[in-house]
Amino acid sequence: GWDARTHRKEARERRERGRQAGKGERRKGKMSRFVRASKVRHVYCQPAKAEENFTEIRLSTATADSNYIKGNTKYFAVPVSVGGGSLAVHNLDQPGRFPAQPAVLDGHRGAVLDFDFNPFHENLIATGGDDCTVKVWGIPDGGLQDTESEPLIDLHSHQRKVVVVRFHPTAEHVVATASADHTVKIWDMQKSELKTDISGVHGELLQDVVWSYDGSMLATSCKDKKMRLIDPRTGAATAEVEAHQGAKTSKLTYLGPSGRLCSVGFTRQSKRQFKIWDPRSMASPLTTTDIDQAAGVLMPFFDEGTNLLFLGGKGDGNIRYFELVDDTPWQFLISDHRASSSTKGLCMLPKRSVDVMHCEVVKMLKLTSNAVEPLSFICPRKSDLFQEDLFPDAYAGKAALSADAFFDGKNKKPVLMSLDPKKRKDLPAASADTAFKPQLSKAQLQSEVDKLNAYVDKLVGLLEKNNIKVPEP
Repeated sequence: GWDARTHRKEARERRERGRQAGKGERRKGKMSRFVRASKVRHVYCQPAKAEENFTEIRLSTATADSNYIKGNTKYFAVPVSVGGGSLAVHNLDQPGRFPAQPAVLDGHRGAVLDFDFNPFHENLIATGGDDCTVKVWGIPDGGLQDTESEPLIDLHSHQRKVVVVRFHPTAEHVVATASADHTVKIWDMQKSELKTDISGVHGELLQDVVWSYDGSMLATSCKDKKMRLIDPRTGAATAEVEAHQGAKTSKLTYLGPSGRLCSVGFTRQSKRQFKIWDPRSMASPLTTTDIDQAAGVLMPFFDEGTNLLFLGGKGDGNIRYFELVDDTPWQFLISDHRASSSTKGLCMLPKRSVDVMHCEVVKMLKLTSNAVEPLSFICPRKSDLFQEDLFPDAYAGKAALSADAFFDGKNKKPVLMSLDPKKRKDLPAASADTAFKPQLSKAQLQSEVDKLNAYVDKLVGLLEKNNIKVPEP
């Protein structure tokens, strides 16, 4: 008859014979398994708890190629369906239900199509809209309490809707904007002055504009399927190549200090893919990786501390992440985060906002149809000590040079800071009023002088009417 003890004994003997056979084959060289060393192999995504989400957001129905959400260490911003063209700016430390009538930035006559926080002054944000204007706003300390309709400055030059807004990574108050008029414009925001007008380079609608690591170059993607490298001071295109053969939107991101560039797009058969390029030799990509057959536009993000490239697709719940290396095959798939809720937009928060003592290497915000969900990417470690290899010095949020120095031809790498809690020194926060004082143009100054002269004339007339002699100045 069948005996359980006999069965277990036979199973043990079979396992032991298998182990011995395996050892013998390895000794003969018939079995070999190479495991690539990687400090980020076990990175996983930890979504926030339900009570930590931001819910019941009435999103704007306007469509664009933008990511629909941006954030810094204090706030995040999303376009909402309140007023004509409204942007809600919400405190990150206040999760829960959005108010039915949130305080918004409401100055555009059409929808807000793209926006960007100033990387050096977290209380400043620039918006581009369907009304062809770019506006710069100040956010009061503590966040928006009331709806603001008067921006700090208005930038007028584009002839059609503004679809991309990107701040310079190292120069203070320098911003690039792109429009459906097929131009890219580089502004000195503080002087309200257009410094470079890049026209005649792009033949169709611009889809993305990104700055290089030190801001010495711009890369653009366009509906004509071309990716271009452009000098932001002269406006000259230094390279031009067909990045992807598909007709759908292509997005870009520079890959940190390596100088390499990543483009995401579609094949002719509508398969999603990404390519890695060396800007010094753009004839062909270093590598091409096909991902899947899906319709959603990919949004790329790169973390310099871990060399992880994150790709999130609009309309699906997946976020794939790859480790990038400095030689062939250039990339390795680490894992993918899958969720049931589809993604409308994504943003990566600054590195200095992560929780280093819990080995949180990346913090992202995922925008769904009516909510914002924080996502933490964790690299598990047994030690409770600060992990220097996971957290090298990171972007400090401090300008490396002035706008004047940049337009004079100077380049500087970003200012870095330690993330070690024992060494970390965060920069003091500046209010919007002290961070940004727009300089008036000659025409604006003359207008102010004319107003003052008219006011003085009115006062002199009142005094003389009452028989009060006004002394000569």
